[in-house]
Amino acid sequence: MLQRLNPSNPLRVAIPGVTRATTPSPAQPRSTSTPTPQQTITTLNSTAYTNRISLFLFLLHAVLAVGLVCFLIFKGIQGLLEPGQVQRKERKLLKYFLPQVEAASLLSITLAFAWQKAVRTWPKFMIHFILWSTFLMSLSAGILLICFQMPSTDGVGVCFILFAIGNGLYACWVTHRIKFCSKIFIKSLEPASKFPDLNQPTYWMLGVGFMWMSLWILAVMGASNFHFPPLIIIVLVLSLAWTAEVMRNVANLTVSRVIALYYLRGMQCNTKFCFQRALSRNLGSACLGSTFVPAIEALRIVARGLNLLEGEDEFMFSCAHCCLHIMESIFRYGNGWAYVQIAAYGKGFVKASQDTWELFEKRGKEMEAIVDSDITSAICFLAGVCSGSMCTIVVAAWTFSVHEGFTATLSLLAFFVGYLMARIAMALPHACVSCYYVCYAENPDNRLFDKTIPDRLNLIKSGRDVVVPTPRVPRHLPA
Repeated sequence: MLQRLNPSNPLRVAIPGVTRATTPSPAQPRSTSTPTPQQTITTLNSTAYTNRISLFLFLLHAVLAVGLVCFLIFKGIQGLLEPGQVQRKERKLLKYFLPQVEAASLLSITLAFAWQKAVRTWPKFMIHFILWSTFLMSLSAGILLICFQMPSTDGVGVCFILFAIGNGLYACWVTHRIKFCSKIFIKSLEPASKFPDLNQPTYWMLGVGFMWMSLWILAVMGASNFHFPPLIIIVLVLSLAWTAEVMRNVANLTVSRVIALYYLRGMQCNTKFCFQRALSRNLGSACLGSTFVPAIEALRIVARGLNLLEGEDEFMFSCAHCCLHIMESIFRYGNGWAYVQIAAYGKGFVKASQDTWELFEKRGKEMEAIVDSDITSAICFLAGVCSGSMCTIVVAAWTFSVHEGFTATLSLLAFFVGYLMARIAMALPHACVSCYYVCYAENPDNRLFDKTIPDRLNLIKSGRDVVVPTPRVPRHLPA
C-alpha cells in the first residue's frame, strides 16, 4: 500500500484499474536555502585507543622495568649465596633494611584503605583533619629526625619542618574555602552509594601496587650489588612514581566514567566494563596525564608564589609575567579536569583538556574562578604526605634503634611508599569531585545538581564572596 501512494499527494492512494483525472498541483518555487547542518553528537562508546604513543612508551617502560627488577632481584640472591664481602652486605640489608620497608608498605596500604573509607563516611570532618594532621605529622617527623643528631637525618628533618610550616600557612589561607569544599565533597560523593562495587578498581590498584612495591624493594636491595647503584636507584624511583601515578589515574578514569554517565545520561554503568575500558582504550591518556599533570600542579604552586612575591621588583615581575603566561597555555592544553571527558567521550588528553576548560569559560569568569580555587587536589596531596610522614616516624624510630646508618635512607623510602599508596586510594573522591564540576559545566540544568554552585556564583557576582584563583594574568603592567 505504501508503494501505491500518489507521488503528488501522499494522502491519495492510487487504486489499480481506476483512472482519475488529477488536478496538477501548482508549481512550487524551488528553495535556494542550504540545508542546516546537524549538530554532531559526541559518542559515549568510542572504540579508538587514545594517545597511542604514550601507551606504547609506557608499555615499553613496563617491560623494561619488569626485566630490570627481575635482574636486580637475581643479583641480590646471587650476592646472598656467594661467600665474601657481597654476602655480608646482602645479609646486612636483609636484616636491617628489608623488615622496615616491608612494614612501611603494610602500614601504607592500611592507611590507604582507612583514608578512602573515612573520606566517604565523614567528608566534612576529614577535610579539616587532613589539613591539620598533615601539619602535625610532618612537623613531628622533622623534629624526630633532627633529634637523632646525624647530618643526613638533620637535612631530611629540616625539609619536613619547612614543609610543615608551609602546610600550616596554607591551611590558614584556605580556611574560608573549606565550607564550600565540604559541601561539594558531600554532594559529589552521593552517587557513589548507588554503585556498591565502585571501590573495587581502587582496591585492585592498591593490591597490584603493594605487590609491585614489594618486588621493587627487593630490586633496590639488589641494586647495591651492581654497577652504579645511585643511578639505578634513581631510575627505579622514577619508574615506580610513573607506574603508581598511572595506577591512580586508571582508578580515576574508571570512577569518572561511572559517575559522569550517571550525571550526563542517567545511566548506571557496569563498573567492571568501565575498569576494562580504562585499562585498554583510555590507558594511553592515563599515561600521558600521569607524566604532565604533576608537573602542572607544581607550576601552579610556583605561579602562586611568584604572584605573591613579585611586589615592585622588576626582575620578580618579569619572572611572574613569564610564568603566568606559561600557566595560561599549560592549563588550556593539559589539566587534571580532562580525565572526566577522557572517560566519558574517549577523547585524547590534550583535546579533553581544551574542551573541559572551554566549558568552564563558557559559564563565566565566576565559574572559572571557583574551579581554579578548588582545594580537592591539595587535600588528596596532603593525605599522601600525611601517610608518608606516619610511615617515616615509624620506620625512622625503628631503624635508629637497630642500625643508625640506614635511618635517613629508610625514612625517605618509607615516605615515598606511604605517599604513593595514599594517592592511589584518594582517586575515588578526587574523581567524584571532578565529575561534579565538569558535568555541571556541561549541563547546569540537570536535576541531579542542587543549588550549591549557583548560590556560590550568585555570591561572587554580587560581591558578597571573593575567591582567590590561581593567578594566570599579571596583576599589573610595567610602566
